[in-house]
Amino acid sequence: MRNAKRLTIYIDETDVHGDVALYEAIVRRLHAGGAAGATVQAGIMGFGKHGHVHRKRLFGISDDRPVMITVIDSAEKVDSLVQAIRPYVREGLIVLDDVTVVEGGK
Repeated sequence: MRNAKRLTIYIDETDVHGDVALYEAIVRRLHAGGAAGATVQAGIMGFGKHGHVHRKRLFGISDDRPVMITVIDSAEKVDSLVQAIRPYVREGLIVLDDVTVVEGGK
């Protein structure tokens, strides 16, 4: 077991950075920054500070689903990654918390 930090970024599916989806731009920046890994998950339903409820609709059509990007790495690495991606996230939320990593199969 080891101590680490979890970085979770909450954005909307339709957010963009230039001409690229924001979640893609962030993951590419995380990769370039040496993150141990990153996972992008699309939410089924949610709302943020503007109070608009986003959800998956009939036939899988969405009205701007929430997206979460998660990274778990050393505290030092996560701190440097936050500085790198912070300018990308204008309306979203960036959350850091301490975690204990329990590696499987050991």
